[in-house]
Amino acid sequence: MNDTHRSRPIIVVTDVRDQETDLRARLENATEHDVRTVPVPADLESLLDAADAKGDGAAEGVTDGDRDGTETSAANGGSRSTDTAESATPTGDALASPIAVVLELDCPGDIQSVLQRVHAVAPAVPTIVAPKTGSERLATVALRADATEYVPTNRDEDPIDRIVTTVRSQPIERSDETDSRNERILGDELPDEAFVIGEDGTYLEAKVRPDSAELYSMAPDDLPGTTLEDAFPDAVAAKLQDCIDRAIGTDGVRSVEYDAETTEGSRRFEARVVPLDQRIQGRRAVVWLARDITERAQRERELRSRQDQLETLNRINAVVRQVIETLVEAPARDAIEDEVCEQLVDSELYCGSWIAERTGDGQLSYRTGAGEAETYLECVRESIDHDGPVSQAVRTGEIRTTNRLLDDETVPEPLQGAASEDDVRSAIAAPITHEDATYGVLTVLASRDDAFSERERAGFRLLGETIGFTIMAVKNRQLLFADTVVELEFRIDGGDTFSFDLSEEYDCTCSLEWAGTTANGRTFQYVTVDGLDGDTVLEAARTHDSIEECRLIHDGEESCTIEIRLAQSGVRTLENHGATIRDVTVDSGVGTCLVEVSQNAAVREIAEALTVIYENTELVARREVDRPVRTAAQRRNRILDRLTDRQLTTLRLAYYGGFFDWPRESTGEEIAEAMDISPPTMHQHLRKGLRAILEEFFEGSGHS
Repeated sequence: MNDTHRSRPIIVVTDVRDQETDLRARLENATEHDVRTVPVPADLESLLDAADAKGDGAAEGVTDGDRDGTETSAANGGSRSTDTAESATPTGDALASPIAVVLELDCPGDIQSVLQRVHAVAPAVPTIVAPKTGSERLATVALRADATEYVPTNRDEDPIDRIVTTVRSQPIERSDETDSRNERILGDELPDEAFVIGEDGTYLEAKVRPDSAELYSMAPDDLPGTTLEDAFPDAVAAKLQDCIDRAIGTDGVRSVEYDAETTEGSRRFEARVVPLDQRIQGRRAVVWLARDITERAQRERELRSRQDQLETLNRINAVVRQVIETLVEAPARDAIEDEVCEQLVDSELYCGSWIAERTGDGQLSYRTGAGEAETYLECVRESIDHDGPVSQAVRTGEIRTTNRLLDDETVPEPLQGAASEDDVRSAIAAPITHEDATYGVLTVLASRDDAFSERERAGFRLLGETIGFTIMAVKNRQLLFADTVVELEFRIDGGDTFSFDLSEEYDCTCSLEWAGTTANGRTFQYVTVDGLDGDTVLEAARTHDSIEECRLIHDGEESCTIEIRLAQSGVRTLENHGATIRDVTVDSGVGTCLVEVSQNAAVREIAEALTVIYENTELVARREVDRPVRTAAQRRNRILDRLTDRQLTTLRLAYYGGFFDWPRESTGEEIAEAMDISPPTMHQHLRKGLRAILEEFFEGSGHS
């Protein structure tokens, strides 16, 4: 190695807020190069300009006058201190262009800015991003800003080895002087392989490092006289011959990457091809310098893979957001499902997408699809594999993936043939669910192996749940605004729930007043029991397996109302399928359940869902019911008709007096004094008035 190359420094760019650098001393011990530090945002160009100047000052040195001038400037209030001048001012050998720039930075903005400055001034200088704390965001910034390497220093692997390897693997920039070109390239650290190859692809000379020679079945001394076609498959040999032809044709240095089979499997190499001026055996030839870059290529693939995963997740999240926005305008389930399939295919990440629904007989039926995998989609449209991942996703409620579809022996032959024709290599099946209701399954197809990582699986799991919530919301909206609904009456002969067991044992009647779920997912029911006192009901409830908690609300001699918290609720199951509960009664072990659904609801699906909770369920009646249309004025008049004068006066004084504000503008005593009644009487009128309003509001609203 010549002295000029040896003198080229490594620049370490550090954070100005962090006065310490972990890399400088270690790099000085690991390499023969000087290591200089530059804080951000220092004038980095002062060191990089030498790359363009090609050593104008380095060749002739810096005069004493120049040094005196620099010292005088600093002494007279210059912007850089003595320490900074040592790092950032080009003097002596510092005027040689740097051999590499290492960014010991953790701020994405600083990394991007420094890389842009380095590439603008010295595009041939390799750049290594070496943050103290690595992250996917920093890796993505480094990749997009064309960093040569990304080496986080907080990993178990020693970053110094990777930094030094990257520095040594970079070629020295080409000189305009032809005579010195080959010398400067050969003056670099010895590559793994060095050959002289004739213009016809014949090996003329060969030199391989001992540790590299062990990878090959043919000894280097046996290579001269053989050709590229003898050493490589036809396609690779043609690619390498083309590189030689272009190098000789343009008289310029060329580079090429290729794979070679070795005793340790396939390895990745990068070659620099340099045309020779003199002819050998009467023909043109090139020097072929090759380096094993398998590990670097693997790191680059991993970095690109992480970037692809981030972009994929961003696109999946964008689809989820769009689905939620679609909910506002989607008139029906079909519109939601069509939109999802189209958006997934439009993302250009996937070649196909389709949705199947579960039918009343427990089978799967194709609903809609989109994408270029037309043969595959036609195959699943005609028949869905009832033992495959799609059916498994519906049965288990879990994501199912096939990451190497063409090699999977469990895939039916017709489907595998269609996948091969459309180049479908991976598939993911995400159940479309909302709480305990499963509406179907979304299947997405990709033209690459191992397309669905764990993070993508999580994204599709969320997408399936979002679609399920949207479908449920659309069903409820259709039911809410429908003028005509369908009333379904179910008969339930026995069940393993508290109401059935209680009515059979004590010959009483249980009637559902209201059922619902709180924000934290707890399911509550308010049940009135006729023919039994509260203490007996409480004692029976506290020992029943289906009840988690129970509380007595109202007690009488022959009737009581209780609040119960259930582990599983048939009422909630019906609500998840877009049904509104109108009435549920259980008498002597036989239940009657009245529900309302929209006219286009899947009745068989609802009956099947109820059967999951109550085994002996029968649909005994189906009726179309016209809903009465009430205007706001009519409802207001109905409320006023139910209030007494005293109740209405109390409500008005409380409302306008600020009794319902927080904090209160008027107390109950002040309202009572204004009415010239006692506070207890005022509260009695207030509560009865509020109850009348709430009864009117909830009347006819069912139990949803």
